Amino acid sequence: MKSNLKVALIGNPNVGKTSVFNALTGLNQKVGNYPGITVEKKVGSSKLSDDATATIIDLPGTYSINPSSVDEQIVSDLLLDKSNKFYPDVAVVVSEVENLKRNLLLFTQIKDLGIPTILAINMADRMELKGISMDISILESQLKTKIVLISARKKEGIDTLKQAILDFKTIDLEPSLNASEIDQAFFTQLQNTFPEEPLYKLWLVFTQNLHLGALDRAAIEKSGLLYKESDIKRLQQKEVVKRYQFINDVLKKAYQIDASKAKDLRSRLDRILTHKVYGYLIFFGILLLIFQAIFEWASVPMDFIDESFSNLSTWLKEVMEPGKLTDLLADGIIPGIGGIMPFIPQIAILFMFIAILEETGYMSRVVFLMDRVMRPFGLSGKSVVPLISGNACAIPAIMSARNIENWKERLLTILVTPFTTCSARLPIYVIIIALVIPDQKLFGFFSLQGLTLGLLYLIGFFAALGAAWVLNKVIKAEVKTYFVVEMPGYKMPIIKNVLLTMLEKTKAFVYGAGKIIFVLSIIIWFLGAHGPGEKFNNAEEIVAEKYASQNYSDEELEEHVASYQLENSYIGIIGKGIEPVIKPLGYDWKIGIAVLTSFVAREVFVGTLATIYNVGSTDEEETIKNRMAMEVRPDGEKVFNFATGISLLLFYAFAMQCASTVAITKRETNSWKWTMFQLVFMTVFAYVVALIAYQLLK
Repeated sequence: MKSNLKVALIGNPNVGKTSVFNALTGLNQKVGNYPGITVEKKVGSSKLSDDATATIIDLPGTYSINPSSVDEQIVSDLLLDKSNKFYPDVAVVVSEVENLKRNLLLFTQIKDLGIPTILAINMADRMELKGISMDISILESQLKTKIVLISARKKEGIDTLKQAILDFKTIDLEPSLNASEIDQAFFTQLQNTFPEEPLYKLWLVFTQNLHLGALDRAAIEKSGLLYKESDIKRLQQKEVVKRYQFINDVLKKAYQIDASKAKDLRSRLDRILTHKVYGYLIFFGILLLIFQAIFEWASVPMDFIDESFSNLSTWLKEVMEPGKLTDLLADGIIPGIGGIMPFIPQIAILFMFIAILEETGYMSRVVFLMDRVMRPFGLSGKSVVPLISGNACAIPAIMSARNIENWKERLLTILVTPFTTCSARLPIYVIIIALVIPDQKLFGFFSLQGLTLGLLYLIGFFAALGAAWVLNKVIKAEVKTYFVVEMPGYKMPIIKNVLLTMLEKTKAFVYGAGKIIFVLSIIIWFLGAHGPGEKFNNAEEIVAEKYASQNYSDEELEEHVASYQLENSYIGIIGKGIEPVIKPLGYDWKIGIAVLTSFVAREVFVGTLATIYNVGSTDEEETIKNRMAMEVRPDGEKVFNFATGISLLLFYAFAMQCASTVAITKRETNSWKWTMFQLVFMTVFAYVVALIAYQLLK
């Protein structure tokens, strides 16, 4: 029997390498669909022929032999150290037919180490489905290796691979890349240090500071070869560029993908969902469905929650002794928290749809689609991720801009992301829309309220693009970047994952908003239930004297007293102080207080109004929506009319989101200049737009 061959099985994560290992050895091993499933060397025995066997070493998945993780270090250590008992006689690099370009980077690196290297192209049975064609003879000639087409899933090509392993001595050992092309002087001097060693191996020893017996960086440097770390980094980057230039040249001659000929379901769906016309129509259709569902599906649970909190306030006043604690609970905390709780169903529905889009793989197609839209405005395709995730919360969205390498594109993304509609604005939008937009159907199907909500989301998105376009003209920097996104396969959403995501994000919203509203409700109740001077303390006498000639009932007089006390309370004085600034927008002092407090967190707006209206009223049974609908100005006109409602919607569409967003912008830009520019610009812009809207519509 021939001596036992040692075969290293190497490849990128998710190319089916473990499946190939199982097919060669017959051993069972878990096949995962995520990087790093094989965290140790796995060894098995394979019968290559009647008189030959091989020890197959299944190495961890790696993208390169320039290690950046423990997994990659295992691969690098084995392939560079001939004294290692598992040092291979032959290496089999497993690639995947759809991602050959990316896989070939690793192949060329291993081949340049002077190890006989076979290229096994897995999932070859999917070539026709994917519209892929290859000229194997040209690929073998250009790559100077033996190529085997296999399908580990169907056990096709495994015998051919075994024969190629047996014939490994016929494989050309000529390197794929002439390393001297990277830097002639450096690599000539490097080769002279250890003339018998492969040049690329010396390069890895030098750059990775390895110790392989007598061969290490110190031994190389004794010859006088000294380089700064910055120079080494530059040469490493140049090496990668050179390799991809070589790979591109090879693939142009022998590898083509014609998406129009692809026959699998994924390719057919991609042709539709990423189409330059239909793709956008489908995306906006999905958005329309989401906004319709937010209003239609949530109406019943919203009304139930709203009425439940109103009844709870009434019940507390009936069962508790009159006093400050009762007033705090019934007029402050319960109405404040009850102002935000009814919107939980709508927020849960929003997060449910987002989770479904992510689970199915559709969100990656949206990112790809939006890249085409972003480019003319100076944004990277990577900016799509922060802008889309900004629909949940601007804070993690701004933090996700760290993945954008170019400083200008990253800065633009951070500055414009707050224009996108975060979930905290949803309670404001929903209650204002319900007050000023008729609950009617367009064409018998489309809810006008749902269409208005969708329009607000689009306004925020296009405002972000417009601001980016302006800033792109102002901030001068010549950049050329590329956006690469790997499309995941389509899959049915896992209901458990969708529900858990919806639950966790909704819970985070409720806890985050609830804590803030709890504290603010106490503060606002205190400021509304107390006041300085005689006007507040003697409100009953003053009101009774003022309306002595009027034939008011006791209940009506109580309403006037409560309203008069509120106007002369601490919060009333503050509100009256800012009223001249906000009056041109159509807001009264109560709305002004809510706008101010909502800078802490947008969702506080509704809770603040709920507390103010509860303190200034004797009717405990009305819901916050009904209270807002009944609120009138001194002249008898409704406060929340169409003009005021549109003004409020536009103000919140364009204004800076909250104090936390300001803080995260400062941290991510490390600049007060850009942070204050963002805050001032968005505030002034929102004020001007709201002013124009109200003055035109009133």
